[in-house]
Amino acid sequence: MHDYYKALGVSRSASQEEIRKAYKKLARENHPDVKPDDKAAAEKFKQAAEAYDVLGDPEKRKQYDQFGSAYRQAGPTSGGGGGRPFNTGPIDLSDLFGGQVDLEDILGGEFGGGFGGGRRGRAAPQKGRDVRTSMVVPFHVAARGGQHEIQLQTDGTPERIDVKIPAGVRAGTVIRLAGLGEPGPAGGPPGDLLISVEVAPHPYFRREGNNVLLDLPLTMTEAALGTKVDVPTIDDVHVTLTVPPGASSGTKLRLRGKGFTDSKSKQPGDQIVVTKIVVPRELSDHAKTLLNDLAAAAPQSPREGLWR
Repeated sequence: MHDYYKALGVSRSASQEEIRKAYKKLARENHPDVKPDDKAAAEKFKQAAEAYDVLGDPEKRKQYDQFGSAYRQAGPTSGGGGGRPFNTGPIDLSDLFGGQVDLEDILGGEFGGGFGGGRRGRAAPQKGRDVRTSMVVPFHVAARGGQHEIQLQTDGTPERIDVKIPAGVRAGTVIRLAGLGEPGPAGGPPGDLLISVEVAPHPYFRREGNNVLLDLPLTMTEAALGTKVDVPTIDDVHVTLTVPPGASSGTKLRLRGKGFTDSKSKQPGDQIVVTKIVVPRELSDHAKTLLNDLAAAAPQSPREGLWR
């Protein structure tokens, strides 16, 4: 059996509050959701939880301090006789009490009335309260997933932990880190840490379902004649996109697999590039002449029949 005080990194004279703080710190640092696939951290988390289960309960701690690794077999301490454990061998209760024994009176209080509704026993340990907080993750982290740091206030002390963000997470999603909430009273299991996720807006990308939309400004000649344009993606890699001749404003060009990862199917959405034709605000006389010549050479009526 491990030394529970050593597992929590506290002295044997530590107060219950010091034990609680030590457990919370170790649990947050080594939680499997914080350090996935880290066997050493998982073992530390397990040892800390086992240690707190005992040292966080004053009665269990008293037994552990007196009997060490044999505390589970020692049973409750006696009221006199220097704290020696009760004899755990066979006892004839009739001999001890002169043949008049009411098991309900003796055991009812300890076992919560299990022998026909006797006296009420001690309440079962309760789970600690959940702790709720929120975090804002960058757009690209929400798309592809990864680790993101959050700062918490633990008993007035700032504490930073890395949180694993699943790929494709949506705003409003709540990530639950089991066992990182408030410790339970009387040695009960700790509550959970519930983190509400918000996604930071991107300067030029926006999300639509699992697709990512990007506006692509084009000149009139680029839209009319067609062109090749390097466009960014959420993976921070530029891709050469072919714009076909005659593209109008609002034309949607698709880059497959460049969107958000679906949280269930794990399949990526697409990047949709939406063309936006930009017209110059000021034109020289020569440019006006050229445009008039273009209108005459390539007449069109885009509104014909539109509102009938």
